[in-house]
Amino acid sequence: MSILQIIYDFLNQPNPYPQPTAVALGTFDGLHPGHCRVIDAAVNAPGLVPAVFTFRDVPAASFGRHVPKLADDAEKARLLEERGVQAVFLVSFADVRYMQPEDFIDYLLLEKLNAKHVVCGFNFRFGAGGRGDIAMLRERCAAAGVTVEVVPPFELEGAPVSSSRIRACIEAGRVEEANRLLGRRFGYAYEVIHGRQLGRTIGVPTINQRMPEELVVPKFGVYATVVTCGDTEYLGVTNIGVKPTVGSDYVVSETWIPSFNGDLYGTSPRVELLSFIRPERKFARLEELQQEILENEKQARKIALQMGLAVL
Repeated sequence: MSILQIIYDFLNQPNPYPQPTAVALGTFDGLHPGHCRVIDAAVNAPGLVPAVFTFRDVPAASFGRHVPKLADDAEKARLLEERGVQAVFLVSFADVRYMQPEDFIDYLLLEKLNAKHVVCGFNFRFGAGGRGDIAMLRERCAAAGVTVEVVPPFELEGAPVSSSRIRACIEAGRVEEANRLLGRRFGYAYEVIHGRQLGRTIGVPTINQRMPEELVVPKFGVYATVVTCGDTEYLGVTNIGVKPTVGSDYVVSETWIPSFNGDLYGTSPRVELLSFIRPERKFARLEELQQEILENEKQARKIALQMGLAVL
């Protein structure tokens, strides 16, 4: 695995990146297979530092739209490092929104990033008003002796894979479809926080993880999940929502890990969604909730078995 360097303020630094780079360009929200093909092309460019130029926010946010992320910054960095990226040039979209496309190429790519090979998707646009296109990128880079590689769209199940398509699946609870489109299981790793500990009183102690507003929120309900604690994967039963039986002021991921015994407060176990089991609902008594969770555990184990997962 490469050692990843994240560079935030490179636009204001006096010197360019010291080594010649192969730069993948894009938002790369979620790093689905289409994104990964662009990134892999940069990683596989011989003799150059594999790099990514991307945004810390979803560009639509600069136009007043809230577009939730498929992966937070930590997740994104982990996935890029696993793919062999060595440098990530990270900016807010607002920092380059009004940059002229010629300056984007000459100043940002060629001077600051020291790019010698540039990779982008088939529909990549850049510069103020999206005026810069691939034809301009090819022409201006060629004049500087820089090569440009354009990656075609990636299709799955009859349609192009896109972040918006994956977000729609997650928000509708179709996580199995979302996972196929992502090429991995959708998940998150947030610190375990203290709850009311009512689960302990009914024999199903749970871990609570607050869901941040920046991340796409799955359909409220109960999911079969895989929970990674250290190097071990456990089966989980996860409720995502506002815990209507006991109440919550924010969206929380509450997970029962039947085969785990221990204290996870202060740690950040990874929870990955496998399949939607049922919608979130309110129970009149905690005993009813207990019986339902026990039944959900049986359903979750059946789902994991059908998927061929070896989890505890």
